[in-house]
Amino acid sequence: MRLHADYGPLTIQTICSIFHNIMKTIHQSKSNDLSAFAAFLAVATHRSFRSAASELNMTPSAISHSIKVLEQRLSVRLFNRTTRSVSLTEAGERLASKLRPAMASIEEAVQELEGDGHFPSGTVRINASEGAIRLVLRPMLARFLNKYPHVHLDIVSDGRLSDIVADGFDAGIRLAEAVPKDMVAISVTREVRFAAIASPEYFERRGYPSVPHDLYDHDCIRFRFESGAIYRWELERLGVMERINVSGPLTLTDQPLMVEAAIDGIGIAFVPDHLAKDALEDGRLKRVLEDWCPADPGLCLYYSGRRHISSGLRALITMLTEPPSDN
Repeated sequence: MRLHADYGPLTIQTICSIFHNIMKTIHQSKSNDLSAFAAFLAVATHRSFRSAASELNMTPSAISHSIKVLEQRLSVRLFNRTTRSVSLTEAGERLASKLRPAMASIEEAVQELEGDGHFPSGTVRINASEGAIRLVLRPMLARFLNKYPHVHLDIVSDGRLSDIVADGFDAGIRLAEAVPKDMVAISVTREVRFAAIASPEYFERRGYPSVPHDLYDHDCIRFRFESGAIYRWELERLGVMERINVSGPLTLTDQPLMVEAAIDGIGIAFVPDHLAKDALEDGRLKRVLEDWCPADPGLCLYYSGRRHISSGLRALITMLTEPPSDN
């Protein structure tokens, strides 16, 4: 880790203090090489030696050797390994919980210094659902990366409501109603409206539902969360909420696939309407129960207010929230 002389004595003193604190955090470990702990945290975050190696630009065998040496130095097993999975032991969980804030402090301090008078740089890890990635991030990825070539975006598609701090993410993107109360949330989309949709051929065969309870007599395409739970359709009109536990021949975990299944005439899907925009406009799909599908608050990018915002994340927030160009 390189410290420039022009950072000033007070700054260098601060960095040295952070290094001292991390040495205390790891219980006076004999190792002075922080790369081993960076490798450990990467494997702990990804639950994969291969993914950790990719993040750190190392080979999987080098990561494995680093972990093996670290376990020997600490005289404790940090991971349970099988041919299919990697998980933390109890000791590994304890070490990870203590190392994360200390390593983050070092990274944030260096990023803050590098951001002063320089272009944004470093890795920004984002956790978001696939739909949020397609709607919010996909349209601006090329423009952002061209403008900020020293920033690396590490985007993880995750349908669960992950703890972004515990899992090592800088930020997440979720519906406003799903953002934890202790997070800073920034709106990045307009309101989101769900739509009950099916093909014209399906409605010709089965008729049109006029109230939510009519859905019980229809073939519906269900959505399953990564937790395994089935989503109950939530429809509302004039303050009256109806939660319908629909049934049908198909259950999916991918909303774009639900749209395609609806186009194929399999049944009625209930998805954010932007996913079906083209098919609704060209007539491949029709929507029903429109007055039962009000708009909800849109998507937010959120992050912990207790952590320093890196220059890369600040640049991403600026681009996501800036007014559209007239050009």
